Amino acid sequence: MSKITAYVKDSYRELLEKVTWPTWQQLQQSTMIVLAATLIITSIVWLMDLGIASLLDLFYSIFK
Repeated sequence: MSKITAYVKDSYRELLEKVTWPTWQQLQQSTMIVLAATLIITSIVWLMDLGIASLLDLFYSIFK
């Protein structure tokens, strides 16, 4: 039990003293970058899905 207690205390101390937390502005900037990247990747996947669906519709219409 003493090992678990020491682990929790060390982890807590590390979070308070050794971890460098971002400032509010850095956090907002990082959030906007992630949001923009998510929108871009989502748009690319959506366009790929739309293109493949169109090609499959064309393919299926040929063999009807």
